[in-house]
Amino acid sequence: MNIQDTIRAIPDFPKPGILFRDISTMLLRPDAFAQAIDGMHEHFKDKGIDAVAGIESRGFIFAAPLALKMNIPFILIRKPGKLPAETVSAEYSLEYGTDSIQMHKDAVTPDMKVLLVDDLLATGGTMEAACRLVTTQNAAVAGIAFLIELDALNGREKLKDQDIFTLIHY
Repeated sequence: MNIQDTIRAIPDFPKPGILFRDISTMLLRPDAFAQAIDGMHEHFKDKGIDAVAGIESRGFIFAAPLALKMNIPFILIRKPGKLPAETVSAEYSLEYGTDSIQMHKDAVTPDMKVLLVDDLLATGGTMEAACRLVTTQNAAVAGIAFLIELDALNGREKLKDQDIFTLIHY
């Protein structure tokens, strides 16, 4: 089975000119979902990873089962104001302005190797900020996993020194 065949393309969503890659159709197929998790696991299983961090919200879909499969902790990276304990933040640029993400300050420890996971790599801004969250806590980014990468947007350029694994390229 080709996972890519289970992802629906929706034109002009959320605005005209955007071709949205809808992963909800893939998630309806346990075989496709399992294949995605297995593919990420296979790439990173022998890299000495200590924890998996997922970026809100679709990154959680892949990061949590991957952490469970690897038998290591799962770390939440969320939008501001969603985590109850002391947090660290990182800002990133949007088309018009900035946004930020946070994680609990005690989620990682120095020298921990963290795998960062999200559903989609577009421009790379959010993931670059997630990398900064981890490294400002003196932990290391052990790798980055995506289900989908939009190659034309060159998001890898912001992440060029990282071990990046993507299952599907558009």
